[in-house]
Amino acid sequence: MSITTLVLGQSGTGKTASLRNLDPEDVALIKATEKPLPFRATGWKQITTDNWQRLIQAAQKAAHNGRSVIVVDDFQYLMANEFMRRSEEKGFEKFTEIARHAWEVINAMSALPAHVRVYILSHTQDDDYGRTKIKTIGKMLDEKITLEGLFTTVLRTQVNDGQYQFRTVNNGSDTVKAPMGLFDSDVIENDLAAVDAAICGYYAITNEQE
Repeated sequence: MSITTLVLGQSGTGKTASLRNLDPEDVALIKATEKPLPFRATGWKQITTDNWQRLIQAAQKAAHNGRSVIVVDDFQYLMANEFMRRSEEKGFEKFTEIARHAWEVINAMSALPAHVRVYILSHTQDDDYGRTKIKTIGKMLDEKITLEGLFTTVLRTQVNDGQYQFRTVNNGSDTVKAPMGLFDSDVIENDLAAVDAAICGYYAITNEQE
């Protein structure tokens, strides 16, 4: 079972930029929508697909080929794009199916080999109660599945005095969480390489594990 981490934040708050210090030789970046990386980058293995089955296949192939870090960027577009393609369908079955596809992706990511770390990056939205959560396609999907419940660690971006950061502790009105002792601070730099190192140390993971 791999370690999956959810990274939430509004557009422009440093989610994708947090990849900048990861070693591209270790990473497969799967993007649900095509866009350039927001930092100087060479040697990155990038795959673009918003098809849930192809995304799973791409992640499995990357892990089989020795990539120890899988990043899924703009995960919400996996749901949103399918919804838009099916917007003319009548009835509510499509919401159940879209929810199942999101669930299938996360479950497949969790089923990758034990040394693999998966980082799923997604936008946020506020619900009717002012709680900040992962952005989906609305209440019909949210009634089917609570996506954050499938993760042990949920980080959220913030920008404070020009500093791009991750929050590691729930503020009472969001879905942030992390295992006790994983991080030394409630707020850390938005650096997924540092997060990955902390996770590897916490769970005693090495890239050589089978």
